[in-house]
Amino acid sequence: MRALRSLKRLVAIGLAVGLTSLGALAKEQVHEVLSGHSLWGIAKRYGISVEAIRDRNGLGESDKIVPGQKLVIPDKNYKLKGPGPKGHEGAKPPSNERAKGFVAVKPARATQVQKTSRERGVNPCNTPDPGFRIYRRWSRGIPLGQFIMPERGGLTSGGGFDVMFHFHGHEAVRKEWVQVMDGAVLVGVTLGIGSGPYETTFRGTQAFERLVKGVEEAVAAGAGRKKAYARKIGLSGWSAGYGAVGQILASSYGREKVDTVLLLDGLHSGYSGSSLNKAQLDPFIDYARRAASGDRFMFVSHSSIIPPGYASTTETANFLIHELGGRPRTTAPRHGDPMGLDLISRFSRGNFHVRGYSGNDTLDHCAHIGLFRDVLKVHIKPRWNSPRGRGKST
Repeated sequence: MRALRSLKRLVAIGLAVGLTSLGALAKEQVHEVLSGHSLWGIAKRYGISVEAIRDRNGLGESDKIVPGQKLVIPDKNYKLKGPGPKGHEGAKPPSNERAKGFVAVKPARATQVQKTSRERGVNPCNTPDPGFRIYRRWSRGIPLGQFIMPERGGLTSGGGFDVMFHFHGHEAVRKEWVQVMDGAVLVGVTLGIGSGPYETTFRGTQAFERLVKGVEEAVAAGAGRKKAYARKIGLSGWSAGYGAVGQILASSYGREKVDTVLLLDGLHSGYSGSSLNKAQLDPFIDYARRAASGDRFMFVSHSSIIPPGYASTTETANFLIHELGGRPRTTAPRHGDPMGLDLISRFSRGNFHVRGYSGNDTLDHCAHIGLFRDVLKVHIKPRWNSPRGRGKST
């Protein structure tokens, strides 16, 4: 009962996910770059776009910022000037044209449906517990959160292991993980109300790097090895957990190390004029482009829930697709989708995949956790080819 109450609380929190308001600046300021700063983080802090900072300071898209560098921060009414001295083509700010079609459009009325647990054959917010199988029980011997690792094995001869860092609702995700994975480590981090705590905790480079190193030390100790290292690193977030994912992807360490990103009905943003706030979505857009090129892997799902005052997961998913120059394809529901989910749209390019589903209530939100198992089985397990782990009796 305690676990059920905890999950219900997380669902309520996720459906009311909070977004940090961005203050407007009346005039230009000068920002000194410190270690761990990123253009995305700086843009979010001052409430402007990354493009505006690049344009005002003559930075090209491939130019990096370094500690000690001074950046002129333009005010919110700054007009992009177009090509800069280093060949950067000034991107156009959000406009009514971008909002047309499928981008900044709320889910259609036909998607606003619900199904009971009986119709689904399961309560998605309280699924049966399969136990831990070949995995040990949760351990808190890491800097933040908890982790599970195989009872035995799961490492290469040199100490390499694969690891998924999941944010928000780790116990529900664990039930799906153990039914598919047989070697990789799962780290679960649940911090509470809204996306804010996740963004605050993982802002900058050092927080996630410390967590990875802590997991490496804990896995080495658990396996009786002198050293162990994370070989493949994945990030997954359900609901408010996207706040951590965005901060990690905005850091130089995250961009270098993260191989896989899974967002389960959990990507939101504010609005900028008649479109979405691109500055808040830039880390996800950059990663989506890398996945579409085949360099990384990214899976995004969305329900048809319409939140109050900020962009739905439908709108943010469509915004990612739009930034890649694509359009989602309408499709018919499939009987094989988990927990009563009904597929309504899809998009794939390279290793970037988006799946859209109807439904607008709590059970629909929880049901997206059921997609975790399918994505692990179809994509992540063969992609990682993790060293096999074993239980106590094998």
